[in-house]
Amino acid sequence: MRIAIFGSGGIGGYFGGRLAQSIEDVHFIARGEHHKALHNSGLRVDSILGDFTIYPVSVTDDPRKIGPVDWVLVCVKAWQTPDAALAISPLVDENSGVVFLGNGVDAPAQLAAVLGKQQIVGGLCKISANQAAPGYIRHVGIEPQIVIGEFDRRLSQRVENLRQAFAQAGVKVTIAEDIQVAIWEKFVFIAAVSGVGAVANAPIGVIRTVPETRQMLEAAIEEVVQVGRARGVRLPAQITANTLSFIDSIAPEVIPSMQRDIKQRRPSELASQSGAVVRIGLEAGHPTPTHQFIYHSLLPQELRARGEISWNSE
Repeated sequence: MRIAIFGSGGIGGYFGGRLAQSIEDVHFIARGEHHKALHNSGLRVDSILGDFTIYPVSVTDDPRKIGPVDWVLVCVKAWQTPDAALAISPLVDENSGVVFLGNGVDAPAQLAAVLGKQQIVGGLCKISANQAAPGYIRHVGIEPQIVIGEFDRRLSQRVENLRQAFAQAGVKVTIAEDIQVAIWEKFVFIAAVSGVGAVANAPIGVIRTVPETRQMLEAAIEEVVQVGRARGVRLPAQITANTLSFIDSIAPEVIPSMQRDIKQRRPSELASQSGAVVRIGLEAGHPTPTHQFIYHSLLPQELRARGEISWNSE
């Protein structure tokens, strides 16, 4: 099986690295200093489940040098997906599967618009990992897990083959009965903790403990649940309670990637998380005051990170 990892940061670096431990034909696509470090020194992963290094690494900054593969794992930020869809086209033919493992609910349709609906398989991952330096990934929290599935809910051989590849690599992986529900279940979690955490400028352990931010967290969760159901997603009855329980189980120092990007003045997934909740809520005629507050509060910082506005500050 030939697998290409498009986006070799926290998610792609960790899961691609695990696959490369057991599968020889894994190819990373990276750019700049990260590409150089992977090529020269290999991939270093420090993980709460055990550190490891991959060397040598098959890495390029040009997907055309790899050609069509069996699977493309798209591990970019949600806002990078439209450009990624164009960039990965040399990796995809009629026999290829493409799965997005990042955050948000818009990426599968964005990929399908360029690559074809039949190539796209639903997926998500659960992990807290980041690129600490070129060639260096840190997995700091959350037991790594992959969930995959066909959008038409059939049990296909290609999905089973990918499940086996992850299982062989020691990654916990499941095939969802309804991958759309699974994607939204993650979205309920990530949009809420990212938005509340970014506004409060505090890690998960704080926002879940302070009564006022916990109340805000619960309201943010419930809004995503309601807009998902308004879109026809069959989210389970106990999802709010289950999501809060999961949040309570996470290491207290964990900071979601969107929150980290905003704090470090980098472009973030704000539009794809709280912004998407607001947008979908408006489309469905369902108010989302908590996410509207979060989105409006953080938007100036997002615009500054993207160079659209500026101001002087200490």
